[in-house]
Amino acid sequence: MAFEYIVLAAFGAMLFWGVGDFLIQRSVRKIGSIECLTWIGIIATLLLLPLVVHDFHLLSDTRNIAVLGILGIVTFFAAIADFEALKQGKLSVIEIVMTIELPVTVMLALVFLQEHISLMQGIAIFSVFIGITLIAVERFSKIGSLLRSLEKGVAFALIGGLGMGVMNVLTGWSAKSISPVLAIWGPHVVFMFLCFLVIIGRKEGIIKFANNWKKYHWLILLTGIFDVMAWLMYAFALEQKEIALTTAISESYPAVALLLGLWLNRERIMKHQYIGVGIALAASIMLGFVL
Repeated sequence: MAFEYIVLAAFGAMLFWGVGDFLIQRSVRKIGSIECLTWIGIIATLLLLPLVVHDFHLLSDTRNIAVLGILGIVTFFAAIADFEALKQGKLSVIEIVMTIELPVTVMLALVFLQEHISLMQGIAIFSVFIGITLIAVERFSKIGSLLRSLEKGVAFALIGGLGMGVMNVLTGWSAKSISPVLAIWGPHVVFMFLCFLVIIGRKEGIIKFANNWKKYHWLILLTGIFDVMAWLMYAFALEQKEIALTTAISESYPAVALLLGLWLNRERIMKHQYIGVGIALAASIMLGFVL
């Protein structure tokens, strides 16, 4: 039963992140990165409050507060970099840089948390990375020129990918040592507060923020719900299993986002990208069985 719970939670995170990223891209381009992140923080804070109330006593430990505070700050900068990369650059370039999140997470978990993986698990993790890379690259012959022409967007994506790797490890450690729900709720409260400081400092920031809710409230609400559900499932899976393995399973979410793009946006992709989708999803399923 525990095995089924862990695998379902990891796959659930993958599916919710896939849909969430699809919605985030639309939200960011309509209301902006800071505003989108603020609304995600607000929605997470309210939705998770009934679940996290029973864990509030854990906040009496200043170490727990410090860990969650650091995680919130890391999340703020990593998410803003990620959102700005998607906003400024082309998806085919940005996503290949963002895939650095997986190897960074695996290496940090192995080095600092002394996690161990088997040969089969290592092969499956590498296969997930290869599959995601194939999905991200539109045309191999144009990678160099695209990277040179999109230096600013690529720089944001690199920072975002590195930050997400650190964030995954901190989230996993917090879920195991503190509480899965607090590991999600706490950082969301922190980066929501930081986002509000930025918005308040802008001319007519609050007015624009409120008007965006009136115009795009359904898109904002769905974006926040899917993102929060993904992180919550990820945290519950991490509580019971290694960070490297759980991240590798959930990291196939670009395949889900790509399929949504094909279906809803009627996008077209190359043959090797279809192969990448198959490899990433098959490797994730394989990891579910070798957990």
